[in-house]
Amino acid sequence: MPTKVQHLSLDERKARGLEARARVSPDSHEGWRPAPDRPDPVALIEEQNLRRDADLVPVRHGRMMASPFTFYRGAAKIMAEDLAKTPTAGLEVQLCGDAHLSNFGVYASPERTLLFDINDFDETLPGPFEYDVKRLAASLMVAAQNNGCSESDARAITKACATSYREAMAEFAAMKTLDVWYARTAEEQIKESVNAFFAGADGKGKGKGSKKDKTKLAGEPAGMSGMTPKQVKEAQKRFEKNALKAHSRNSDQALSKLSEEVDGRYRITSVPPVIVPARELHATYGLQPGALEEVVVDLFRDYRSTLRPDLRQLLERFEIIDWARKVVGVGSVGTRAFIVLLQGRDRGDPLFLQVKEATRSVLEGTLRKSRFKQAGERVVQGQRLMQASSDIFLGWSKGVQADRYFYWRQLRDMKGSALVELMAPATLAFYARTCGWTLARAHARSGDAVSIAAYLGEDDAFDKSITDFSVRYAAQNDQDFADFTKAISSNRIDAIQQV
Repeated sequence: MPTKVQHLSLDERKARGLEARARVSPDSHEGWRPAPDRPDPVALIEEQNLRRDADLVPVRHGRMMASPFTFYRGAAKIMAEDLAKTPTAGLEVQLCGDAHLSNFGVYASPERTLLFDINDFDETLPGPFEYDVKRLAASLMVAAQNNGCSESDARAITKACATSYREAMAEFAAMKTLDVWYARTAEEQIKESVNAFFAGADGKGKGKGSKKDKTKLAGEPAGMSGMTPKQVKEAQKRFEKNALKAHSRNSDQALSKLSEEVDGRYRITSVPPVIVPARELHATYGLQPGALEEVVVDLFRDYRSTLRPDLRQLLERFEIIDWARKVVGVGSVGTRAFIVLLQGRDRGDPLFLQVKEATRSVLEGTLRKSRFKQAGERVVQGQRLMQASSDIFLGWSKGVQADRYFYWRQLRDMKGSALVELMAPATLAFYARTCGWTLARAHARSGDAVSIAAYLGEDDAFDKSITDFSVRYAAQNDQDFADFTKAISSNRIDAIQQV
């Protein structure tokens, strides 16, 4: 029987946020220190490795040891344990669960419009909104330090993110319900924001436009280093170049990059250990090639059943041509991930799908368990709730083993991510504000924007508090990274780099 939905008045919702503010002050996030009984970070990574493909575990370690920032990307489990002991206001949203800045990017909407949004939901789960804000803000601090930013710039960048989140949540709190749901950041809006921000960054754009517009689009954080006109032009050109590159990232491009033609048919190219085609995988999983093919067909049928009837009929026009295991990301390495090459009307009509294993969210150890028994469905439903628009082929399936679950999506659907490691301070500040706004929009879809905005308030107490937390957590991440690299050098764990 459906649960009765409670509808509070605007005044009641505001009061709820103010009560939370009185109970847990926005500045309570300052002064973070690791708990005395904090688990060994390396042991947590080893625990995660137990369910992963053993031959890929050293690859995961190798990618994580590249820098403190790449380590942070793979350390969602470690941070989840730390966040469990931090103060929260009791205001829940659908969490991304791993909202570091590299998990934001562009992709195509079903209408073929380029959107900017969160693009990874492996750890999604309902929980306190502060968890995502802290994960994002701390990632900016780690990235800024990794990029050689000054201490003042790193703090300004991080604070810009928290400020953007707070200001955006206030905007969403004042919007109509459907307007919040339809809110999105499309390519033209990003371009306008880029031009407005960098016009202010070189000092030439100041004084133009309304004060409100400059705060929303081009508000350069106090203490941020300016940019020369040449740097501004380079930043704008880089955006244009990245947008064009994203438009070209589709199944046709994937076919040219990931496959080869043999005897008049395309097949996925072997590039072990990153890409291992089905014809070479039987030794890894102890199954004969024929049996593996039957497994993939069964998984594909299971997945198709989770799509809407019209999309299921569309997908049935494609047939499976080949598939392969493909290593992706940093934190995901070792979980089972595959790509599937399908063909429509002929060889010139390819479709690439990505199949990723969905495990328990790292937050399920500290928060309640997901209401979805199927982990793949947990990921898909969380993504649909948080994203402004989602992939039409997003679905899930059960694995052959009883405890293996997967979700499916298009491999390259105009997807693109920023090269965080190459960002100058002003560029990183723009990205921080954009990600902060985007996270607030995602949270406003599932949570109570009115209550959260009332809790955050109009002053910058929350922003400063989150910045202080991020400084302290970045220092802890450095220590964890040192312990991790020491575990590799002492042969406690193995690592393979540059793969």
